[in-house]
Amino acid sequence: MRRRPTLALAAALALLAPCAARACSLELILALDVSGSIDGAEFTLQTDGLAAALEHARLAAAVEALPGGMLLTVTHWSGVSRQSQMIPWRKVNTAAELDAAAHEIRTAGRAWRNFSTAIGEALQHARAVSEAAPEDCDRKVVDVSGDGVSNEGRAPGAVSAQLAAEGYTINGLVIRGAQPDPLEQYMHEVIAGPGAFVEVAESFEDYPRAILRKLLREIDAPLLVSRHDSAPHHSNAMAAAPVRAQPTGTTPGVSSTSR
Repeated sequence: MRRRPTLALAAALALLAPCAARACSLELILALDVSGSIDGAEFTLQTDGLAAALEHARLAAAVEALPGGMLLTVTHWSGVSRQSQMIPWRKVNTAAELDAAAHEIRTAGRAWRNFSTAIGEALQHARAVSEAAPEDCDRKVVDVSGDGVSNEGRAPGAVSAQLAAEGYTINGLVIRGAQPDPLEQYMHEVIAGPGAFVEVAESFEDYPRAILRKLLREIDAPLLVSRHDSAPHHSNAMAAAPVRAQPTGTTPGVSSTSR
Protein backbone atom coordinates (compact mmCIF):
# COMPACT_ATOMS: atom_id res chain seq x y z
CA MET A 1 0.00 0.00 0.00
CA ARG A 2 2.86 2.39 0.76
CA ARG A 3 4.12 2.13 -2.81
CA ARG A 4 0.94 3.56 -4.33
CA PRO A 5 1.75 7.28 -3.80
CA THR A 6 5.20 6.75 -5.33
CA LEU A 7 3.74 4.97 -8.35
CA ALA A 8 1.08 7.63 -8.74
CA LEU A 9 3.72 10.35 -8.62
CA ALA A 10 5.85 8.56 -11.20
CA ALA A 11 2.85 8.20 -13.50
CA ALA A 12 2.05 11.89 -13.13
CA LEU A 13 5.64 12.88 -13.94
CA ALA A 14 5.61 10.64 -17.01
CA LEU A 15 2.51 12.41 -18.29
CA LEU A 16 4.07 15.80 -17.71
CA ALA A 17 7.43 14.96 -19.33
CA PRO A 18 6.45 15.81 -22.94
CA CYS A 19 5.14 19.21 -21.82
CA ALA A 20 8.38 19.97 -20.03
CA ALA A 21 10.44 19.70 -23.21
CA ARG A 22 11.48 23.09 -24.59
CA ALA A 23 10.03 23.89 -27.98
CA CYS A 24 12.08 25.13 -30.91
CA SER A 25 12.51 28.88 -30.40
CA LEU A 26 12.72 30.11 -33.98
CA GLU A 27 11.76 28.95 -37.45
CA LEU A 28 13.81 30.97 -39.95
CA ILE A 29 13.30 30.91 -43.72
CA LEU A 30 16.06 32.71 -45.64
CA ALA A 31 14.59 33.64 -49.03
CA LEU A 32 17.28 34.81 -51.49
CA ASP A 33 16.53 36.76 -54.67
CA VAL A 34 18.13 35.08 -57.70
CA SER A 35 16.33 37.07 -60.40
CA GLY A 36 17.94 38.30 -63.61
CA SER A 37 19.14 41.56 -62.08
CA ILE A 38 21.65 39.63 -59.97
CA ASP A 39 24.77 38.59 -61.86
CA GLY A 40 27.09 35.74 -60.98
CA ALA A 41 29.47 37.81 -58.87
CA GLU A 42 26.57 39.37 -56.93
CA PHE A 43 25.05 35.95 -56.31
CA THR A 44 28.37 34.76 -54.90
CA LEU A 45 28.54 37.80 -52.63
CA GLN A 46 25.09 36.87 -51.30
CA THR A 47 25.80 33.20 -50.69
CA ASP A 48 29.31 33.69 -49.31
CA GLY A 49 28.08 36.54 -47.11
CA LEU A 50 25.24 34.47 -45.71
CA ALA A 51 27.53 31.49 -45.11
CA ALA A 52 30.11 33.67 -43.36
CA ALA A 53 27.37 35.12 -41.13
CA LEU A 54 26.32 31.63 -40.06
CA GLU A 55 29.95 30.85 -39.20
CA HIS A 56 30.37 34.00 -37.09
CA ALA A 57 31.10 33.41 -33.40
CA ARG A 58 28.52 35.97 -32.24
CA LEU A 59 25.80 34.29 -34.27
CA ALA A 60 26.76 30.88 -32.91
CA ALA A 61 26.54 32.23 -29.37
CA ALA A 62 23.07 33.63 -30.09
CA VAL A 63 21.82 30.34 -31.52
CA GLU A 64 23.30 28.25 -28.72
CA ALA A 65 21.47 30.46 -26.22
CA LEU A 66 18.08 29.76 -27.82
CA PRO A 67 15.97 27.31 -25.79
CA GLY A 68 15.41 24.39 -28.15
CA GLY A 69 17.55 25.89 -30.91
CA MET A 70 16.12 26.91 -34.27
CA LEU A 71 14.95 25.47 -37.57
CA LEU A 72 16.70 26.88 -40.65
CA THR A 73 16.10 26.59 -44.37
CA VAL A 74 17.10 28.54 -47.52
CA THR A 75 14.98 29.23 -50.60
CA HIS A 76 15.77 30.82 -53.96
CA TRP A 77 13.10 32.85 -55.71
CA SER A 78 12.69 34.73 -58.95
CA GLY A 79 9.64 34.90 -61.24
CA VAL A 80 6.07 33.72 -60.65
CA SER A 81 6.68 30.00 -61.15
CA ARG A 82 10.26 29.89 -59.93
CA GLN A 83 10.80 29.25 -56.23
CA SER A 84 12.84 26.41 -54.79
CA GLN A 85 13.84 25.18 -51.34
CA MET A 86 17.60 24.86 -51.83
CA ILE A 87 18.63 23.81 -48.31
CA PRO A 88 16.27 21.40 -46.54
CA TRP A 89 15.07 22.10 -43.03
CA ARG A 90 17.93 21.83 -40.55
CA LYS A 91 17.65 21.83 -36.76
CA VAL A 92 20.46 24.09 -35.58
CA ASN A 93 21.66 24.19 -31.98
CA THR A 94 25.46 24.45 -32.17
CA ALA A 95 28.30 26.17 -34.01
CA ALA A 96 29.12 22.90 -35.77
CA GLU A 97 25.57 22.64 -37.12
CA LEU A 98 25.73 26.26 -38.32
CA ASP A 99 29.02 25.48 -40.08
CA ALA A 100 27.38 22.52 -41.83
CA ALA A 101 24.53 24.74 -43.00
CA ALA A 102 27.04 27.33 -44.25
CA HIS A 103 28.81 24.65 -46.31
CA GLU A 104 25.49 23.65 -47.90
CA ILE A 105 24.73 27.24 -48.81
CA ARG A 106 28.12 27.70 -50.49
CA THR A 107 27.78 24.51 -52.53
CA ALA A 108 24.05 24.45 -53.39
CA GLY A 109 24.38 26.30 -56.68
CA ARG A 110 21.82 28.66 -58.15
CA ALA A 111 18.25 27.74 -59.03
CA TRP A 112 17.69 30.30 -61.85
CA ARG A 113 19.43 33.14 -63.64
CA ASN A 114 17.33 35.12 -66.14
CA PHE A 115 13.84 35.73 -64.79
CA SER A 116 11.64 38.40 -63.21
CA THR A 117 11.06 39.41 -59.59
CA ALA A 118 7.90 38.04 -57.92
CA ILE A 119 8.05 38.85 -54.21
CA GLY A 120 4.43 37.86 -53.59
CA GLU A 121 5.04 34.36 -54.88
CA ALA A 122 8.31 34.17 -52.92
CA LEU A 123 6.29 34.80 -49.74
CA GLN A 124 3.64 32.26 -50.73
CA HIS A 125 6.36 29.70 -51.31
CA ALA A 126 7.91 30.47 -47.93
CA ARG A 127 4.56 29.75 -46.28
CA ALA A 128 4.31 26.40 -48.08
CA VAL A 129 7.86 25.54 -46.98
CA SER A 130 6.94 26.48 -43.41
CA GLU A 131 3.97 24.13 -43.43
CA ALA A 132 6.38 21.25 -44.12
CA ALA A 133 8.67 22.14 -41.21
CA PRO A 134 9.46 19.11 -39.03
CA GLU A 135 8.76 20.93 -35.77
CA ASP A 136 6.63 23.77 -34.45
CA CYS A 137 8.56 26.81 -33.19
CA ASP A 138 7.69 29.71 -30.93
CA ARG A 139 8.45 32.31 -33.63
CA LYS A 140 8.20 32.05 -37.41
CA VAL A 141 10.29 34.49 -39.44
CA VAL A 142 10.60 34.88 -43.21
CA ASP A 143 13.79 36.74 -44.13
CA VAL A 144 13.52 38.14 -47.69
CA SER A 145 16.64 39.53 -49.41
CA GLY A 146 16.33 41.35 -52.71
CA ASP A 147 17.72 44.08 -54.95
CA GLY A 148 14.62 45.17 -56.84
CA VAL A 149 10.91 45.85 -56.73
CA SER A 150 8.35 43.18 -57.51
CA ASN A 151 7.51 43.32 -61.22
CA GLU A 152 5.51 40.14 -61.74
CA GLY A 153 2.78 38.12 -60.04
CA ARG A 154 0.77 38.87 -56.93
CA ALA A 155 1.18 42.16 -55.09
CA PRO A 156 3.42 41.37 -52.11
CA GLY A 157 1.36 43.48 -49.69
CA ALA A 158 -1.66 41.17 -49.69
CA VAL A 159 0.46 38.05 -49.19
CA SER A 160 2.56 39.67 -46.48
CA ALA A 161 -0.54 40.79 -44.58
CA GLN A 162 -1.97 37.28 -44.74
CA LEU A 163 1.21 35.75 -43.32
CA ALA A 164 1.35 38.34 -40.56
CA ALA A 165 -2.25 37.54 -39.62
CA GLU A 166 -1.20 33.91 -39.29
CA GLY A 167 1.59 34.81 -36.86
CA TYR A 168 4.60 35.17 -39.15
CA THR A 169 7.10 38.02 -39.10
CA ILE A 170 8.40 39.06 -42.51
CA ASN A 171 11.68 40.99 -42.45
CA GLY A 172 13.51 42.45 -45.42
CA LEU A 173 17.09 42.98 -46.49
CA VAL A 174 17.22 45.54 -49.28
CA ILE A 175 20.32 45.63 -51.50
CA ARG A 176 20.34 49.14 -52.95
CA GLY A 177 21.63 50.35 -56.29
CA ALA A 178 18.77 49.59 -58.68
CA GLN A 179 16.16 52.05 -59.92
CA PRO A 180 13.51 52.31 -58.72
CA ASP A 181 14.94 51.93 -55.22
CA PRO A 182 13.28 48.86 -53.65
CA LEU A 183 13.47 50.21 -50.08
CA GLU A 184 10.10 51.94 -50.15
CA GLN A 185 8.28 48.85 -51.40
CA TYR A 186 9.92 46.66 -48.77
CA MET A 187 8.94 49.16 -46.08
CA HIS A 188 5.32 49.51 -47.17
CA GLU A 189 4.46 46.20 -48.84
CA VAL A 190 6.84 43.45 -47.75
CA ILE A 191 7.65 43.60 -44.05
CA ALA A 192 4.90 42.76 -41.60
CA GLY A 193 4.22 41.10 -38.26
CA PRO A 194 5.65 41.43 -34.75
CA GLY A 195 8.89 43.43 -34.69
CA ALA A 196 9.24 43.50 -38.49
CA PHE A 197 12.12 45.57 -39.89
CA VAL A 198 14.19 46.28 -42.98
CA GLU A 199 17.98 46.03 -42.97
CA VAL A 200 19.79 47.97 -45.72
CA ALA A 201 22.90 46.99 -47.68
CA GLU A 202 24.05 49.95 -49.76
CA SER A 203 25.58 47.54 -52.30
CA PHE A 204 26.25 43.85 -52.77
CA GLU A 205 29.68 44.41 -51.21
CA ASP A 206 27.84 45.62 -48.11
CA TYR A 207 25.63 42.51 -48.00
CA PRO A 208 27.83 40.31 -45.75
CA ARG A 209 27.81 42.88 -42.96
CA ALA A 210 24.10 43.59 -43.42
CA ILE A 211 23.02 39.93 -43.29
CA LEU A 212 25.06 39.28 -40.13
CA ARG A 213 23.47 42.23 -38.40
CA LYS A 214 20.02 41.18 -39.60
CA LEU A 215 20.40 37.61 -38.38
CA LEU A 216 21.64 38.78 -34.98
CA ARG A 217 18.63 41.05 -34.66
CA GLU A 218 16.23 38.26 -35.66
CA ILE A 219 17.75 35.73 -33.29
CA ASP A 220 18.59 37.89 -30.28
CA ALA A 221 18.20 41.67 -30.43
CA PRO A 222 20.11 42.42 -27.15
CA LEU A 223 23.33 41.27 -28.81
CA LEU A 224 23.24 44.47 -30.87
CA VAL A 225 24.32 46.42 -27.80
CA SER A 226 27.86 45.20 -28.51
CA ARG A 227 29.03 46.71 -31.80
CA HIS A 228 32.79 46.43 -31.64
CA ASP A 229 32.98 44.10 -34.66
CA SER A 230 30.33 45.62 -36.90
CA ALA A 231 29.67 48.91 -38.62
CA PRO A 232 27.80 51.64 -36.75
CA HIS A 233 24.07 51.10 -36.72
CA HIS A 234 21.88 54.11 -37.29
CA SER A 235 18.32 54.91 -38.25
CA ASN A 236 17.60 55.52 -41.89
CA ALA A 237 15.55 58.53 -42.93
CA MET A 238 12.92 56.16 -44.29
CA ALA A 239 12.07 55.17 -40.73
CA ALA A 240 10.09 58.37 -40.37
CA ALA A 241 7.98 57.65 -43.44
CA PRO A 242 4.42 56.40 -42.98
CA VAL A 243 4.22 52.60 -43.05
CA ARG A 244 1.49 50.06 -43.74
CA ALA A 245 -0.47 49.23 -40.62
CA GLN A 246 0.56 45.89 -39.17
CA PRO A 247 -2.02 43.30 -38.00
CA THR A 248 -0.25 43.09 -34.64
CA GLY A 249 -0.18 46.82 -34.07
CA THR A 250 3.62 46.94 -34.14
CA THR A 251 5.55 49.53 -36.09
CA PRO A 252 8.20 48.17 -38.46
CA GLY A 253 11.66 49.71 -38.42
CA VAL A 254 14.43 50.25 -40.89
CA SER A 255 18.12 50.14 -40.20
CA SER A 256 21.31 50.49 -42.18
CA THR A 257 24.76 48.97 -41.94
CA SER A 258 26.35 51.44 -44.31
CA ARG A 259 29.45 53.26 -43.21
